[in-house]
Amino acid sequence: MTKFRSYRFLLVVGCVVALVAGTLISAQRSSSTMASAANAFVNSLSPEQRQKATFPFESNERLHWNFIPSEAFPRNGLLLKDMNENQRKLVHDLLKSALSQRGYLTATAIMDLESALGDLERRARESGRGAESMVRDPLKYYVSVFGTPSTKNTWGWRVEGHHVSLHFTVVNGNLIASSPTFFGSNPAEVREGPKKGLRILGDQEDAARDLVMALNDSQRAKAMIQNVALNEIVTTNKLDISPLSPAGIPAAEMTPPQREMLMKVVNIYISKMADDIAADRTAKLQKAGVDKIAFAWAGETERGKKHYYRIQGPTFLIEHDNSQNDGNHVHSVWRDFNGDFGRDLLREHVASVPH
Repeated sequence: MTKFRSYRFLLVVGCVVALVAGTLISAQRSSSTMASAANAFVNSLSPEQRQKATFPFESNERLHWNFIPSEAFPRNGLLLKDMNENQRKLVHDLLKSALSQRGYLTATAIMDLESALGDLERRARESGRGAESMVRDPLKYYVSVFGTPSTKNTWGWRVEGHHVSLHFTVVNGNLIASSPTFFGSNPAEVREGPKKGLRILGDQEDAARDLVMALNDSQRAKAMIQNVALNEIVTTNKLDISPLSPAGIPAAEMTPPQREMLMKVVNIYISKMADDIAADRTAKLQKAGVDKIAFAWAGETERGKKHYYRIQGPTFLIEHDNSQNDGNHVHSVWRDFNGDFGRDLLREHVASVPH
């Protein structure tokens, strides 16, 4: 090995070691921040509030999840509406400990959109175009903590309500699982009122549409799984999921620029997480093979028309559906085939620690 090659090899190894060490340090910092935020929240609660907000880690409640309104899916946990301002601030601190700024702004914008949705439905009723609607309230979101927040033990937490479902599991104090992750938006584009033009999840729609339009005819024929959009994400709120079929066109059959566009869509979802959680998601999909990631589209490609797409690799699945309300109502989700609710981390922990 020449001196130049030897130096280059050592430089690469050094960068990898630094990256891994940095990710581990970041993960420890994130899990520590998360535990501190969760403890601050729990400690602020009255006994009555704590009884609603906290559950044993082993409780089946941890797997009880959905993204539809609470009138159609009764939830447990403590409502934001039933907290004082300081307690709500502590919930927002908890969200910030797990989400990037982009993710935090997405989650809070979706919650705030409930007010606009309520106004739209009220105007529709007054004009005779709509039936009685559900209660739309930005504070109608439930917070739950499972187990005791700690930098050493296993615990978890959830924030959930209409169109937001966020789940985080901390195993052994520093290993973090972050799925399922659901974000929705109704309307997908606000077309009237003070928020006119707002498209909270527009970036993930536009980037995927750019990709499908960049495919040539034969590629698009493989990517297009049907001409009509699916009515809903296929996995809905199922606990156990498997890769969906048909998968569409794999990255291995795309050009380098097309693969970059595919990864741009994936990164929009990943970038909503805190840095270490995002790095973990990226490392897992890269280890499993980027060329094995597949893209599928259903429905029309014109903006404002009903459409659906999925992106799946060996370890993860993204689904995005915009078909309800005549193509103006988005449901989107990130699922880990083995990692939802921290299952893979919990299995590894049980296998490695004597019980």
